[in-house]
Amino acid sequence: MALGTIDSSQRSAAKVVGVAYLVTFVTVVYTRYGILGRLLTDNAADTARNILAQEQLFRAGIAGYLFYCVSLIVLVTALYVVLRPVSRGFALLAALWWLVWVFMWLGITLNLFDALRLLHGADSLQAFGPERLQAVASFYLHRCFDYYYVGLLFWGLASTVCACLWFKSRYIPRALAAFGVVSSAFAVACTFVFIMFPRFDTIVGLGWFDTPMGLFDIALSFWLVFKGLKPPEAAGARVRADAV
Repeated sequence: MALGTIDSSQRSAAKVVGVAYLVTFVTVVYTRYGILGRLLTDNAADTARNILAQEQLFRAGIAGYLFYCVSLIVLVTALYVVLRPVSRGFALLAALWWLVWVFMWLGITLNLFDALRLLHGADSLQAFGPERLQAVASFYLHRCFDYYYVGLLFWGLASTVCACLWFKSRYIPRALAAFGVVSSAFAVACTFVFIMFPRFDTIVGLGWFDTPMGLFDIALSFWLVFKGLKPPEAAGARVRADAV
């Protein structure tokens, strides 16, 4: 299929991308801050008491993260359908990097399961005592931090490639696509430097690493839901008319 045409499958997939971006954003933010944020603290003993006292809520957080991973796979598939005509190779590369981000979140979810098992103190773990089990469980919970920032590097790479393809395709406003390229590349650079130099977060706060890229995702999702894909030949025709 030529780049100058948009078929029905791309239009449908674009709507899916827009909805999936919003669903994944709401899911992960609510799960992290609305559910798990009520249970996790900097104190291992307090966190253990919170989890055991509200285990069902903790399991709801695990389920939220699993739903997030499923939604991400839907998002990646739809993105590939939309961007494949622009460049099959780069669309595939972006999809593979997106999947690394998914695997990191699956690792985070498994860490939550491991922490819960430790806090329950299975028979084979009774010799360690509750305080040691709480400390090890806290280690698993805090290890999620490392998984996130390793995954963020690949999310940024995938988003950078996708934004470049959006820019090339003219399916969305080029100004929005350009913002996506810059914000995604910024996330990659910050994350890479942070992995090498952990004190980098004193210069650029951790929240700034992915916030611009997240804003791009939200803006893109609303555009795709309410505006859809812009035919590239129409954009080219306007450019030629302006030139004349």
